[in-house]
Amino acid sequence: MQLQLLIVAYVAPLLLIWLAYTGWQRRKNRIALAVREEAFNAGLSEPASLHPLINPEHCIGCGACVNACPEGKILGLINGKAELVEPTRCIGHGACATACPMGAIELVFGTQKRGIDIPHVGPDFQTNVPGIYIAGELGGMGLIRNAIEQGRQAMDEIAKQGRQSAPDILDVIIIGAGPAGFSATLAAKQHGLHWITLEQDSFGGTVSHYPRGKLVMTQPTVLPIHGAVKLRATTKEELLDLWLKIANDNDINICFGERVESIDPTQQGYSVSTTKGIHVGKSILLTIGRRGTPRKLGVPGENQSKVVYQLIDPQQYRGQKVTVVGGGDSALEAATAIAEEPDTYVTLSYRGDAFSRAKIENRERLEKATQCGRLNIMLNSNVYTIGEHHIEIEQQGTIHKLENECAIICLGGTPPTDFLKSIGITIETKHGTV
Repeated sequence: MQLQLLIVAYVAPLLLIWLAYTGWQRRKNRIALAVREEAFNAGLSEPASLHPLINPEHCIGCGACVNACPEGKILGLINGKAELVEPTRCIGHGACATACPMGAIELVFGTQKRGIDIPHVGPDFQTNVPGIYIAGELGGMGLIRNAIEQGRQAMDEIAKQGRQSAPDILDVIIIGAGPAGFSATLAAKQHGLHWITLEQDSFGGTVSHYPRGKLVMTQPTVLPIHGAVKLRATTKEELLDLWLKIANDNDINICFGERVESIDPTQQGYSVSTTKGIHVGKSILLTIGRRGTPRKLGVPGENQSKVVYQLIDPQQYRGQKVTVVGGGDSALEAATAIAEEPDTYVTLSYRGDAFSRAKIENRERLEKATQCGRLNIMLNSNVYTIGEHHIEIEQQGTIHKLENECAIICLGGTPPTDFLKSIGITIETKHGTV
């Protein structure tokens, strides 16, 4: 009798703990399934860039990867295994792979359905062309923190090659002044290299073209010379002001408005021809991003001055009738930002039937603006022609003629693939591979 009481005394608590744990696991499973179903039903099934590929045979369902993701519940546990439940929200932090105790997670580019063209880059950031390096978004790293870190690391590798003895030959030519390029520039000065940084546009690269007041999500990072930058969520203006202050404090000079036209090999390294002259350097670091040349519609009237390809300041469209074309985050951000301006009406035209590439927060802003009557969405539609005071949009066989004072085309850009190939850099199409 005493033995039975002892068994009950020990077994009962364990049974209660097991039941509670099992119930907790089932609840997590239901939540993850619901999140995945909602995302996939909305067409949000394809990750935009670097993302985790989970080996179910090695996954033990501990949930370390789920808890490690700084973006929230991007991963979830389903039937005891980790899965990517909100693919389009993944922005490639990589914290999940680091946290996995079994090494069951590999960070990859592209999927079986959607391939991504990535230039060949080695562990030292050097391409298949000796002396030419790539860091940041062009190599697939779109996250600001990762781009900054890659710029620094790439310059560390270049510095290992030593200084160039000829006074008229640069140690390195940095092309691009976005997050990776700026970090690399600081690192070049820190290493005492003879360098130059060329930027065809403005300081900050792609960041500078974000809409006014856009929140730029960052993680604490380290900039060469300056040190720790403890930012997590800040506007593009605040981030650019910080970078500009760091540049001024450290006498960093960047050649703006200088577009690279060609890169040719020489006995000393490479000759870079630009719109303003020729520079010769031992090494080249490309941090030019992936956007390239803006994609155009190719319709009558697109050459008018009222047609632009990026949003700078929503206030300039106050009181106007504006059409935004596209279905990605840039299109949704532009449409909602303009719709928030007084007396403004926005039409968003997209050829698809769902905003499968947009983040959930942008889709929520879009829904709110639509409910308030400030924005009209036209799915399964295409711009037919652009007139001086109107725009014609075809939707399922019907042509709609709308009043229009400005059109913003947000179709992304053509990646600089041809430019890279002209240098000799190998381009690889990734379908869920490293």
